[in-house]
Amino acid sequence: MNRMLTSLASVILCASASAQEERSRPPITGIAAVQFYSTNMNSARSFYTRVMSGEGTPSDACRWCERSSIGGERPMTTFPFLMQLSSGQNLVLATAPKTPPSNLFYEMVLATDDVQAMKKYLAAKKIPILKMRDSSDEYFAVIDPEGHRIGFRRPTNASTPRAWSNLRIIHVGFVVRDPDAEDRFYRDILGFHVYWHGGRKDDETSWVDMQVPDGTDWIEYMLNVPANADHHTLGVMNHMALGVPDIHAAEEQLRKNGWSGNEQPKVGRDGKWQLNLYDPDDTRVELMEFTPTQKPCCSEFTGPHPGQHP
Repeated sequence: MNRMLTSLASVILCASASAQEERSRPPITGIAAVQFYSTNMNSARSFYTRVMSGEGTPSDACRWCERSSIGGERPMTTFPFLMQLSSGQNLVLATAPKTPPSNLFYEMVLATDDVQAMKKYLAAKKIPILKMRDSSDEYFAVIDPEGHRIGFRRPTNASTPRAWSNLRIIHVGFVVRDPDAEDRFYRDILGFHVYWHGGRKDDETSWVDMQVPDGTDWIEYMLNVPANADHHTLGVMNHMALGVPDIHAAEEQLRKNGWSGNEQPKVGRDGKWQLNLYDPDDTRVELMEFTPTQKPCCSEFTGPHPGQHP
């Protein structure tokens, strides 16, 4: 009898462990924030507040940013600038180290309704959770296979509408050299799916757009980037895109705000109107219409397009 009970207990424990491994993934509804390093905070602040008509707030408004530093892994990082879009998303600038890295992309944060459940889910998938100076129920971070820092937090309510209240982050792009490894993380574990892919030529793939499983935002694999890419190239590749309903109206507003760039709106290979801006650190800020105006090259869209509101 004792032997039978012991065997039964073992079966129950194994079943429990198996269920833990098969823990369901909490929803991932979009991009909550993106963070870049800045080497000249005053110039960057001027760019994002004056040119983008965004309102910066003191660093103490970003509670989860203060927990983003990794004890023992890198020096303490300060986050003196946060801009909250009316979508509730955040753009955050971190003070760059004295010797700035060529890659100024700091972190992308994904929105999930249940942060703790997501943490347990990733832990069950054997994804290491980064150690924080202060534990938090609101935020945690991991490192993806390419070494990019990926955070998770609850989505926040929309801020007070301003002149650019229709702006929202619709995608974040970063350099990817091993797309298969990234797929195992973003597709197989997090549930992302291909939204569109294409290249400068019809028969090549330079960009793969991976859409979140429970929303319309996406990340963009920037492929075929040389290993020795310089700061400017990395600034072009590691970027964020802000969705607008009308690219020409957006350009007109930018000119009124003092932007004097030489870039002109153009239709991208995905069939969407876009306009590229560059902040003082050469980080690309892409404005993009929500929907295509013509048929895309290379592949069809396989997911819903974003809109003005998440």
